Amino acid sequence: MRHGPTTKLRHKLPIWREKLLTWRKFQSELPNYTEADLLVLLNEERSQHRRVSMLERIHQRYNTLRVARERVELLKIGKRP
Repeated sequence: MRHGPTTKLRHKLPIWREKLLTWRKFQSELPNYTEADLLVLLNEERSQHRRVSMLERIHQRYNTLRVARERVELLKIGKRP
């Protein structure tokens, strides 16, 4: 069994589904999810529900976190003038 954010999120998925009942609840909880959490949610939405607005919003947040992480990694190896 895998451990880490993905495993923890799988235990939260029933809660996640409850929170999807209202867009406002989903939006308020979105900043609390990690990149790994969002990837799980994105894949679940993609394979099961296929709601365009949810796919788009989860992907936007996932991409924001991914880009921020990659930028930090890139800047660590960069040289300053």
